Amino acid sequence: MMMASRRGGAKLAGSMMLVSRSFSKPISRGVIAKEAVTAKAVGFHGDVLRKNIGEFWVRGSVFGVRHGSTVSFGEKDQQKTEMKQTPPVADGGDKEEKKEIASYWGVPPSRVTKEDGTEWKWNCFRPWETYSADLSIDLKKHHLPATFLDKIAYWTVKALRLPTDLFFQRRYGCRAMMLETVAAVPGMVGGMLLHCKSLRRFEQSGGWIKTLLDEAENERMHLMTFMEVAKPKWYERALVIAVQGVFLNAYFIGYIISPKFAHRMVGYLEEEAIHSYTEFLKELDKGNIENVPAPSIAIDYWRLPPTATLRDVVLVVRADEAHHRDVNHFASDIHYQGRELKEAPAPIGYH
Repeated sequence: MMMASRRGGAKLAGSMMLVSRSFSKPISRGVIAKEAVTAKAVGFHGDVLRKNIGEFWVRGSVFGVRHGSTVSFGEKDQQKTEMKQTPPVADGGDKEEKKEIASYWGVPPSRVTKEDGTEWKWNCFRPWETYSADLSIDLKKHHLPATFLDKIAYWTVKALRLPTDLFFQRRYGCRAMMLETVAAVPGMVGGMLLHCKSLRRFEQSGGWIKTLLDEAENERMHLMTFMEVAKPKWYERALVIAVQGVFLNAYFIGYIISPKFAHRMVGYLEEEAIHSYTEFLKELDKGNIENVPAPSIAIDYWRLPPTATLRDVVLVVRADEAHHRDVNHFASDIHYQGRELKEAPAPIGYH
């Protein structure tokens, strides 16, 4: 009987050596040390460690941990105990984090405060990314289409406006929301293509990558703001998916073929945005649209006073669109002169 036990123990110990080679040391140690139970060895069914003749440490099937993380079970349990309850943190307005996520990788959660020492509640942007919009910008500037490409860009934008007018009519809150889902695409596409070009050619971009990506982020913040004012219906959300899918691919191809055409079209698109927000303001002044208090995300992003209203928000958004108009017409002019964007310093921080 003793001989059988010895032979069985040797066989299982050999199997254990094979198993230990299949896993990292933290896993094998964690498995054995953390959840092992004592049992009589009558056959191989788990990770084993010889304790004495006929008695081993046995822990469940090894196949259950084959796909586990390289972190030991002990470390994982420690992570779970480190989860702490924290006050809700706003993430752009409609989502809240109720737990602080413990990271094995040692990435500390950021703690940002305002100038007065109060906690900053937005994760989608930081205090140093906020600004006061320049409302003195000329809203009436217009680029007269002179070349063939200019005329194509101009009439393409005019053609896109027609179905928008028919669909939204005078619902300017939903109209603004749809407009921003489209307006946030060109900057991202242009910035991405310039980024890839910079990598291919081993050259700098003159700051234009950052300028275009900042434009895309600014347009996205417009959308986050109007989401607090106008709640889209299901069919409007479906329309956004369809329009964005078509426009993104079309603009991507257009930018590859002719950057000067792509930037000129965005310049005209921003001119139409200025017109739309001007009509929005007229409806607010007539009382056809309620001038509700400004969303808190808008107050913090544009550094508006606490008493700001929707009208104040529309004013700063319209000013943003005017700045984007200038930047894109300027970019198109650079290309028309036979130059590359990197040859002209980008207007970084032009608000």
